[in-house]
Amino acid sequence: MTIEEFIKEVEALGLNVTEEKLEQLDIIYNTLVETNKTMNLTRITEKDDVYLKHFYDSLTLAKVYDLSKVNTLCDIGTGAGFPGLVLKIFYPNLEITLVDSLLKRVKYLNNLIDKLQLTGIKAYHIRAEDLIKENKKFDIVTARAVSALPKLLLWTMPLVNKNGSFLAMKGNVEEELELSKDLMKKHNWYVNKKESFTLPNKDDVRTILEIKNKA
Repeated sequence: MTIEEFIKEVEALGLNVTEEKLEQLDIIYNTLVETNKTMNLTRITEKDDVYLKHFYDSLTLAKVYDLSKVNTLCDIGTGAGFPGLVLKIFYPNLEITLVDSLLKRVKYLNNLIDKLQLTGIKAYHIRAEDLIKENKKFDIVTARAVSALPKLLLWTMPLVNKNGSFLAMKGNVEEELELSKDLMKKHNWYVNKKESFTLPNKDDVRTILEIKNKA
């Protein structure tokens, strides 16, 4: 995905692409590639692939949810900062909590956040299970390619506000949904939206689930 293609596809999601945002993404890309030489952040390092499979992919949440209408978002198992870091650039309204269990990645992210001069976003070295014990709640909780859905639901749904949503970023999810049916019924969770699509390269299948608590 070239920069021009990225701009076109992101604008098709209803998002505004400015020079400042492109400069911030360029800083993320260059820092990611440089740091990846000494720390395992991602297998994807080619520029076109990073813009497609990390940057654009992070923003596909816009297909199911208007994140300009909420205040707080928690990205569980954020890894190299996707989707949370990219979401912060396009949704400055969001107060974002990045969660990862590897201290090296958390330090990398907080240094990068400082370099980007972003406020209202911070990475924390904590496991989701321990964050739940702190009784934290968020409008939106998301996780991208973290774990199978049954396990993931137990890590994420307790962090969701009463009227909030968990946005699961997945590939083909039918089998995982089937395995989650009993768990979801037990906890009064339900799929409010399910959006399946391919990335603009037409090869990578994605599914975004919006899962909510029954009132």
